[in-house]
Amino acid sequence: MFSLASRRLVNAATNNSRFFSSTAVMGKKVAVLGAAGGIGQPLSLLLKLSPNVSELSCYDIVGTPGVAADLSHIPTASSVTGNLPAAGSWPPSHNTGIEAALTGASVVVIPAGVPRKPGMTRDDLFNTNAGIVKGLVEACADFCPDAVLAIISNPVNSTVPIAAEVLKKKGVYNPKKLCGVTTLDVCRANTFVAASMGKDPKDVNVTVIGGHAGITILPLFSQVPGFSPSDEDREALTVRTQFGGDEVVKAKAGAGSATLSMAYAGYLFTEEVLRAMNGADDVVQCAFVESSLTDAPFFSSPCKFGPDGVTEVMGFGEISAYEQKWMDQMLPDLKKQIQKGIDFANQ
Repeated sequence: MFSLASRRLVNAATNNSRFFSSTAVMGKKVAVLGAAGGIGQPLSLLLKLSPNVSELSCYDIVGTPGVAADLSHIPTASSVTGNLPAAGSWPPSHNTGIEAALTGASVVVIPAGVPRKPGMTRDDLFNTNAGIVKGLVEACADFCPDAVLAIISNPVNSTVPIAAEVLKKKGVYNPKKLCGVTTLDVCRANTFVAASMGKDPKDVNVTVIGGHAGITILPLFSQVPGFSPSDEDREALTVRTQFGGDEVVKAKAGAGSATLSMAYAGYLFTEEVLRAMNGADDVVQCAFVESSLTDAPFFSSPCKFGPDGVTEVMGFGEISAYEQKWMDQMLPDLKKQIQKGIDFANQ
């Protein structure tokens, strides 16, 4: 489901003339909240290359004017702005910096927050990142209530429910427009399976369901045509997909988490949302959304996207006995992580 977007990125990088074609008039304003961070900078770079973006709005608590100035020298048709939180004033005023960043945005991508370090789980990030996401989504509710929100900030299993509760309190919640970005799990599964099969990753499409942390990530390898791994290989690939983030955290030895691959995944997700907004009727990608597929109130599964966000939360088909074992093990943890987010937003 991501091979088309991947090819578009390659074409864009090698043929700048496309940015000055008629497709530019269909561009949208995209805001990146946390644009100066480890994910935000490469994500903003990739979005600057997209012909579907007419204005790239960068926001962070530090560094965004410099990031925006740097990006503005790239010869593509989109404009770039960089906003910081507004300075205090008297009488007290709201944050005009984030208002400028968000007003008119069609899509808001939120990678803001602190990264994982060795030994940390995504849940360890909760106390810091939960507050950050809550504040940013409150601003989204005020200044771009109709935008599609793409939540990257971990732990996604909790931050998406936080966002939903904030939007409900503001009276602007639309489940079609709130998504947790689980695309990196799909990218990892595609990469690992393609290597195992000796295929090009663009020719592999693994459905990954559940959540976006550890055992809540469930790749459905049984649905990959022609893939018949041994029990040992299937177990290894499943666990590597679930804990691929730990692999990167350890390899970076305290210097960060998965930033470049997450930026690429966030770009792919956003690009497909924008294509659907522009009328493409073939956009199906996995996302963590409000769902009735299981007894968990949020669940990641294939979703069809249209001009107004998610148009259909699709089923995930038949799963193997092995995958059902993981499903049974995963759901209690997923529901607890979702409830943790709900409780935080309502405390």
